[in-house]
Amino acid sequence: MPSPFPGMDPYLETPHLWPDVHHALISQIKGTLNSVLRPDYVARVHYRTYVSDNDDPGRAVVIPASLFANGKPQPSRKNKNAAAASIAQPLKVPFLIDEEIEEAYLEIRHLKTGSLVTIIEVLSPTNKIRGSQGRVSFKNKRRETLTSEVHWVEIDLLRGGVPSVTRPSSDYRILVSRAGDRFNARYWPVGVRQSLPVIGIPLRKPDSDVPLDLGDVLGRAYEQGAYDLSIDYRKKPEPPLEGADAAWADRLLREKGLRKAAPKNGAAKA
Repeated sequence: MPSPFPGMDPYLETPHLWPDVHHALISQIKGTLNSVLRPDYVARVHYRTYVSDNDDPGRAVVIPASLFANGKPQPSRKNKNAAAASIAQPLKVPFLIDEEIEEAYLEIRHLKTGSLVTIIEVLSPTNKIRGSQGRVSFKNKRRETLTSEVHWVEIDLLRGGVPSVTRPSSDYRILVSRAGDRFNARYWPVGVRQSLPVIGIPLRKPDSDVPLDLGDVLGRAYEQGAYDLSIDYRKKPEPPLEGADAAWADRLLREKGLRKAAPKNGAAKA
């Protein structure tokens, strides 16, 4: 079953589903590009690794909140031995230790020389939280690339968090920064009601850009991931849509039979 949305499906952004969606997008982009890059180039998955500890604000999107809300303090239980001190019932919480987090991205290399040509990043929630180790890792990789002769492609399909590009404002953002032309980055601001664009992935001169249809990539990732089985379109997405976008999504989902018709006294909001 395809997604009911014409572009990015906001229900895919929910924290419990996004890690799988991220993996699916990376895999689909790699497969799509390798079908047109051969025989001179190849796309491969690589990983950025960083250490997350208890002081990392990015833990909020790595460790489910439900793990911290699994009960209320219970009253003390009396020991059979009346002389013994009462022991208060504790809460059970995860004991978090420092953890190595791996985040996948894509590299395009020229096969004959082995040189790195292009990096493609699909952002994760941790990359968009101020002060998080995931954001530090992402920005360090970005800075390193932008001071090199390597092209940079940044795909942000998450409405939440702090975007790396803030103007013009939009729900989603795609950025291509070409080596040798850093001051003229290609930027696609995309709204939740819009289709995702076909962008050009830059290669070494004199080779032309190769097209990457992000709408097609997302559509195949959605269907092959069977995400319709994990999404309840009767509920609000996370993060929720607001205002006119919420009303638009509600009408769309009702038209497609994924949500009941609104009561006469007012429409349900997405």
